[in-house]
Amino acid sequence: MSSVATPSSVSVPQGSPAAPRTVRVELGARAYDIAIGPGLLGEIGTRIAALRPGARVAIVTDQNVALQHLGMVEAALDAAGIGFSTVIVAPGEGSKSYAGLQQVAEGLIAARVERRDLVLALGGGVVGDLAGFAAAVVRRGVDVVQAPTTLLSQVDSSVGGKTGINSPQGKNLVGAFHQPVLVVADTAALDTLPARELRAGYAEVAKYGLLGDEKLFGWLEGAWRGILSGDGDRVEAVAASCAAKAAIVARDETETGDRALLNLGHTFGHALEAGAGFSQRLLHGEAVSIGMCLAFAYSARLGLCSGQDAVRAQRHLEAVGLPTRIADVPGELPDTDGLMTLIAQDKKVSRGALTFILARGIGAAFVAKDVDAASVRAFLEEMRAA
Repeated sequence: MSSVATPSSVSVPQGSPAAPRTVRVELGARAYDIAIGPGLLGEIGTRIAALRPGARVAIVTDQNVALQHLGMVEAALDAAGIGFSTVIVAPGEGSKSYAGLQQVAEGLIAARVERRDLVLALGGGVVGDLAGFAAAVVRRGVDVVQAPTTLLSQVDSSVGGKTGINSPQGKNLVGAFHQPVLVVADTAALDTLPARELRAGYAEVAKYGLLGDEKLFGWLEGAWRGILSGDGDRVEAVAASCAAKAAIVARDETETGDRALLNLGHTFGHALEAGAGFSQRLLHGEAVSIGMCLAFAYSARLGLCSGQDAVRAQRHLEAVGLPTRIADVPGELPDTDGLMTLIAQDKKVSRGALTFILARGIGAAFVAKDVDAASVRAFLEEMRAA
């Protein structure tokens, strides 16, 4: 029987077997489960049939994921007697665009998806955000099931209802809150990922420890190899991350308060992503890794946390193999003024005032409003030169 995971449940010996986990996102009448464990894609038809009897399913996926997992999912739906159609987009951040939204929305309409049907987002964060946003707006709202296939999407983007696309002016600037009705995180799907993408996803796992749980971060310092290699610690890490996010989302669904803490590292990171052209030069998790190191370094600069905490965070991410400095981004980036322009487009900016997620220590992040832009610019200038 599945158990409900909490961050404290991660205290298992490295390499031990882990039972499937279920994390509940408590949102009243819109509450939903996150099922976590190996082999869950093979039973997704049974779960959907129980959740929504008689519904048809429109699968949205990308070309790479389709090669790896689409056949299994289609077979599972067919075995459960569920009718389905499929929309396949190009892989990569470029599909999270107006053109990508049009392709998916028109595909759903052409498939005659009705409001009582389901959209199944099968893939990583790009597919989840894109399919979720299309589901939010087609016929003024169709329910979505998230089936994340990357570590980053399993622990972050598939949970909490944030959906959207990128604008040429910045990341995730067009979107909607549209909670899923179910999340199915098959941890065995992560075995098909390139090592670089696994590491990038791990940055979001580390984020939960850095922002609110020093004990979790300490566990990760010893367990990260098992999480990346796929032993029982992987299920525990995904479950702990989802439980941490679920608790925050339940308190602040639409990011008017402490849900903003989940953006630790993202203000700097999104600017770097945009500066790199949303390309393979810098994956989202890699940008978050650099951004978290910058956030801790800037916090130390302001005297908010110790330099030792900033170094500890950076050394762990470096040990995992993640980039931690602006200089680690290959190729040219905008100058400091260009990066500041991108930071000014961040969704957390309020009436022109900069908002950052800073830290008083490991596991002690907080929302800092009205951050002095000149101070940030001077800090970035120094970090670019380092």
